[in-house]
Amino acid sequence: MRRFTAAAFALATTGVLISAPAWAHFVLQSPPSWAAQDDYGSPQKSAPCGQADPNQAASPTGTVMPYAPGDTVTITINETIPHPGHYRVVLSPTGQAGLPADPPVTPMGTDPCGSTIIQNPPVFPVLADGMLVHTSAFSTAQTFTVELPTDVTCTKCTLQVAEFMSNHGLNNPGGCFYHHCADISIQQGGGGNDAGPADAGAVEPGGSSSGCGCAAGDARASLGGVLLLLAFVARRRRQPLSREARECGYLKKQ
Repeated sequence: MRRFTAAAFALATTGVLISAPAWAHFVLQSPPSWAAQDDYGSPQKSAPCGQADPNQAASPTGTVMPYAPGDTVTITINETIPHPGHYRVVLSPTGQAGLPADPPVTPMGTDPCGSTIIQNPPVFPVLADGMLVHTSAFSTAQTFTVELPTDVTCTKCTLQVAEFMSNHGLNNPGGCFYHHCADISIQQGGGGNDAGPADAGAVEPGGSSSGCGCAAGDARASLGGVLLLLAFVARRRRQPLSREARECGYLKKQ
């Protein structure tokens, strides 16, 4: 494991640390948060999922995103109030109560949030750590991916996305970490949320597409006149009609 330090935020051009606001906030855009978020992403200050924020009660949405074992999950965050830091993703198969405590933090000088441990490589239940290390504000929402374990199934797991913030002050609610969570299920045959759109073309054995855009029934019947004409032309040319011609109304190119 390596330790993330405030010194890592030094600007290469100036050799000084970047100043930042005393508060940091981020919105969890994907997967959907387990609770409704305001424009700044709150509630997020209390561990493990913002459910006990002092000034904003969590309002669960009831959304549970389905995945399959081994699926890739796309994490998208948007920092609404920036702060130097990085992100950590943890999976609990037993809900919010099964999430571990935030990792220990070591003060550095006058910074109570000087450094923390980054698991490299991550050890379950940590799926990713040290993600999106940054020293200044992002210009757009940021995305990274994590892979779900292949040997874990659940009907309602909790996926936690936590941000470590250097130079944040322990007197702030949430201390050195802010938290979001998403409710997900992991079941055989239940995934595909982050997969691309399925190929609409039919693929024949051997991996080649038939290339036929005809569907069935009515579409084929409507081509009856065209097929008669094609059959006549084929006989004139002494060429048999190919399967594609019979099904789709085209002569096979020789």
